[in-house]
Amino acid sequence: MASAAAAAYDRLAELKAFDETKAGVKGLVDAGVAELPRIFHAPPHILDAYPTAAAEDPNYVFPIIDLGGAWEDPEKRKKVVAEIRDASASWGFFQVVNHGVPASVVEEMKAGAHRFFNLDVEEKKQYYGRDMRKKVVYHSNLDLYTSSSANWRDAVMFQMAPNPPAPEELPTSCRDVVTEYSSEMLKIGDSLFELLSEALGLKSNYLKEMGCAEGVNVVYNYYPACPQPELTLGTTQHADIGFISVLVQDDVGGLQVLHKDHWVDVPPMADGLVINIANLLQVINEFP
Repeated sequence: MASAAAAAYDRLAELKAFDETKAGVKGLVDAGVAELPRIFHAPPHILDAYPTAAAEDPNYVFPIIDLGGAWEDPEKRKKVVAEIRDASASWGFFQVVNHGVPASVVEEMKAGAHRFFNLDVEEKKQYYGRDMRKKVVYHSNLDLYTSSSANWRDAVMFQMAPNPPAPEELPTSCRDVVTEYSSEMLKIGDSLFELLSEALGLKSNYLKEMGCAEGVNVVYNYYPACPQPELTLGTTQHADIGFISVLVQDDVGGLQVLHKDHWVDVPPMADGLVINIANLLQVINEFP
């Protein structure tokens, strides 16, 4: 019976059928799917690769760094730089508060994500694809045909700097806020690269002069309610490309980072931006 079921399962055909809807996982949810399609079933060795650290374990307290005063008070700046150095070396992640990005912009970005993913499928389809040369790309699983299992996630990516799309190329549902948010990310990027340069023992403009702060890709990741969440993941284990990633969580949470062979929950914070030391920055110079 098992071999017959395996023979009847045509994974490629199911992947193509899902992809051709251009409706993503939200389309499955909207259609009322009650059982997780097999293409989303993650292998047990991925689901159970590492345990999750207990929230109360003092060895797994996610680092939170207060940037307030770091540009006015030299002693505060030294403290912040030291904290960034320690967190980057031991975690590769940290969360910053009092960073200067207006809360209203962050909240409107979250609202913009919901507006985009709640558009009619026919309206979203015009942005669907896997051609990353385009300035706006909506997709579900860029690696759909090469991964061992699909993630329960839809996404839309905007290449906003250094060569932004024309305004009419951006969806009207989030056009204004994506443009404003990108401007704010360029500002916070400049600030973070100054602090990271100093954390590396370099002059403060070192990383900016290398061009690390020039590019901005903005990505909305959308994780609809899943009928069988124990069988899949929203995002599998990975390392980010680029120099740094700046992540915003909503109040649902769910973001985890790997630390000392344990998954650690990143606490959602209304004023928090999660900073990830990505691959290219690690190549430039390892933290001491």
